Amino acid sequence: MLKNYLNKQGKVIKLPKKLKDKIEILGFLSDEFDENTIYTEQKVNDLLNNKHTFNDSCIIRRELVERNFLGRSEDCKKYWKIKKKEIRDEDI
Repeated sequence: MLKNYLNKQGKVIKLPKKLKDKIEILGFLSDEFDENTIYTEQKVNDLLNNKHTFNDSCIIRRELVERNFLGRSEDCKKYWKIKKKEIRDEDI
């Protein structure tokens, strides 16, 4: 399924509408983040911009947070990858 949403350079060309496919793409994108690193919003955007072609890192960032792939501080200045073992089915 993943290949249906990637170009030849391995960049995401669109976010799927089906939740199952979207979760797979978000998991693929979350692999860009290290679990032991705190990121600024700009750094998150920079990493995401290198992995997609449709120029909307904001929506991807929001989806990663809402689907619990990334955590975010209340002031939205710090982001971190949520450890995979901490992600539960009911969180997605």
